[in-house]
Amino acid sequence: MYQPLRPSRSAMLPVRTLDYHVRLWGPAAGASALPEPQPLAPLAPHSPAATLAPLVLVHGWMDVGASYQFVVDAFSEAFVQGRTIIAPDWRGFGLSMPEARCDHYQFADYLADLERLLDHYAPGQQVDLVGHSMGGNVAMTYAGVRPSRIRRLVNLEGFGMPDVPAAKAPDRYVQWLEELAQLERGEKDLKDYASADGVAERLMKTNPRLSADKAAWLARQWARPDDAGRWRILGDAAHKIVRPHIYRADETLALYERIVAPLLAVEASDDSLGLWFKGQYTLADYHERLLRVPDCRTALVEDAGHMLHHDQPQAVAALIEEFLTAP
Repeated sequence: MYQPLRPSRSAMLPVRTLDYHVRLWGPAAGASALPEPQPLAPLAPHSPAATLAPLVLVHGWMDVGASYQFVVDAFSEAFVQGRTIIAPDWRGFGLSMPEARCDHYQFADYLADLERLLDHYAPGQQVDLVGHSMGGNVAMTYAGVRPSRIRRLVNLEGFGMPDVPAAKAPDRYVQWLEELAQLERGEKDLKDYASADGVAERLMKTNPRLSADKAAWLARQWARPDDAGRWRILGDAAHKIVRPHIYRADETLALYERIVAPLLAVEASDDSLGLWFKGQYTLADYHERLLRVPDCRTALVEDAGHMLHHDQPQAVAALIEEFLTAP
């Protein structure tokens, strides 16, 4: 099984309506109480303090903060020395589970959760923010809503979604109501597994590039045994419910235009958008949206799929490290 080179520690933080699980590397604050938000003290772009801004890593859909372990292990010692690295489990994923039953999740809640996490771990500071997939979309949105809080921004395959015309809104509400009923009937339940090895096999089937040792380690972060000994995914089935509100590209572009931080948008060599949307939304469309970000550059990771931080952690770590430390 994979052995982490830089072991992390866990913290549980009261954030809004639930206790949030956060994975920490480096000299992170250990207090459990959330302070009141502090006025931001903007950092000089090339100052030593800016170089050591806290690094916040946010994961994607049906993933967990531990997913970044391979990238953290691949960072150089000089980069991690004295740096706080934070990787939360989003609400309804990992160990950040609501006590009361939830039947759907709203995207805006991730923004509010992230803000409170930053209030705690980086009061009065800017942070370097990295997001993968859904987490990349959250990071891009938050950087447009709170531009002064982000020093530099890295988006790992957080492409956004196809634009949906307003005329489709009624159909979306119908779909949402029907899927809520399906959840109540148990039709959205996540599959369970007889063992951690079964979870690892599932991970490798989904991502053929994932090595067996990494899959074995990830399986034990991604799932837990229940009282009957069945291994269950640490994700709320309610995340499978479609969001009631349609995706509007014009809103996304308005947010992109407000981003102040330099952005590095990283893609894998495999075209996930082509696989998912069959031409409805393409890499060319995504690249056109990125033109609305005032300071944006792109990078490509070869021999990688959507889980590029698992497939090529050394390459991803090198890109992040170079971008965050360069003048």
